Amino acid sequence: MTFYVDEEQKLTLPVDITEHFQRVAEAVLNAEGCPYEAEINLLIVDDETIREMNRTARDIDRATDVLSFPMVQYAHPSDFSELEEGEADAFNPETGELMLGDIVISADRVLAQAAEYGHSVLREFSFLIVHSVLHLIGYDHISVDESEVMESKQKAILSALKIER
Repeated sequence: MTFYVDEEQKLTLPVDITEHFQRVAEAVLNAEGCPYEAEINLLIVDDETIREMNRTARDIDRATDVLSFPMVQYAHPSDFSELEEGEADAFNPETGELMLGDIVISADRVLAQAAEYGHSVLREFSFLIVHSVLHLIGYDHISVDESEVMESKQKAILSALKIER
C-alpha cells in the first residue's frame, strides 16, 4: 500500500499523522475485503483552504472537516469485482496499485471537533480517515439507510482498532 501525506497548515496535530493514516486506512480496506494494494493521498490543511476547496468542488461556501475525492466510481459500495487490473483509470501504471483517491482534512476542524465531542484528537482524526476511505470505496450517507450502513461500519472499524470515544 502507498500512502502519501502532505501537510499545508500551521497547526500541528498531536498524533503521528502518517502512522495513524496508514493504520486506519489499511483497517478499512481489510474490513471491506479490498483485494488490491491501494494508493491514497492525504492532504492536511487549515479551515480557509478547505473552505475554498469545498466552494470549488461542491459549491458550498463553508469550512468542513473532510473532503473525499474518489478516483473510481462503484456501482455498489466496496464492490471491487468490477475493477479489472490494468484498467488505466483505476490502477497506477507504474505500481499496479488501485488509485483510490484523495482525502483532505482540516486540522482546525480535527482539533475543534475533538474538543466539542469530548474525545481525543487521535479518535477524531481516525474517524475522519475511516469516514473518508469509506467514501473512496463507494459508500455515502445521503439516504437514511446509507447513513446507517456507514455509521455501523465506522463504529465497527474504530472499535476493532480500539479507538473509542
